[in-house]
Amino acid sequence: MKNLHMVTFLLLVVGGLNWGLVGLFDLDLVQMLLGTWPGLVNLVYILVGLSAVYEFATHQARCKECMDMM
Repeated sequence: MKNLHMVTFLLLVVGGLNWGLVGLFDLDLVQMLLGTWPGLVNLVYILVGLSAVYEFATHQARCKECMDMM
């Protein structure tokens, strides 16, 4: 489960940085790097979305700060 958490966290960082670049500079880095493979671009976006759902669903059980609040 630790490996799954690390992969989903990494994908969320990639997604967050990409959206920051889109908002600031209208630069979609995922599209720029993988644009010749539209299926792969869509797969990255889907994996980032699934990672967000997974992290949201498991965050409270994993987050030490959230555990301290309980």
